[in-house]
Amino acid sequence: MRDRLILLPGWALGPGALEPLRDALSERAPHLNIEIEPLPDLAQPEAWLDELDARLPSDCWLAGWSLGGMLAAQLAARRDGACFGLIGLASNLCFRAREDWPSAMPGDVFAAFHEAFGLDPELTLKRFRLLVSQGAKDPRTLVRQLQVTQPSTPVEVLEAGLQLLAGLDTRGALRAYSGPQLHLFAGRDALVPAGACQALLDWLPDVEATVIREASHGLPVECPDAVAEAMLAFMFEGEDV
Repeated sequence: MRDRLILLPGWALGPGALEPLRDALSERAPHLNIEIEPLPDLAQPEAWLDELDARLPSDCWLAGWSLGGMLAAQLAARRDGACFGLIGLASNLCFRAREDWPSAMPGDVFAAFHEAFGLDPELTLKRFRLLVSQGAKDPRTLVRQLQVTQPSTPVEVLEAGLQLLAGLDTRGALRAYSGPQLHLFAGRDALVPAGACQALLDWLPDVEATVIREASHGLPVECPDAVAEAMLAFMFEGEDV
């Protein structure tokens, strides 16, 4: 169904955090069937993609926030023609910086965060919510929204997600996927540098990518209207939504 959209949240960000975006999309495109799906509840990171492939419907649009966008890219490449289009929301091609992809979180910063999570998961999740909200126009409200919607996820599942963030490189998937792509970045993102947008366009110029300047990493929650409008303009280009 061309009017079916799957939304995937990010690491430690539950489906509830994407409800403002779903509501904004539904208000503008009532015909669109939007489903928010949680990330896999698995302690084996190598099994996440297979689990998503088995659970999520095909013949639809795939959109994901941060880690959700990276997994959506892998799934889109696997399904190719059965995925109508791919949308990444504050989703870098490599979350952790590499020599050939420096527009990402520095490796030592990620390693320190990962180590802190192993020592005190709850305190690190609190810090993570602050990082997601950093740069927002109203960071306190955004932090509260993220806290209220944050699911109770086993530590081993969160650890698996961190392993994926450390190791995933979606460049091959994005190049292999033949469908349309939109990548939205945030100008005040404390986790994914805004420069990743231009790096993506330099590397893969045939895709659509833009920066929402006045937004944090929490852009689907912070500015759902702007994100919804950009998504729908891409999905239904030249059509009456």
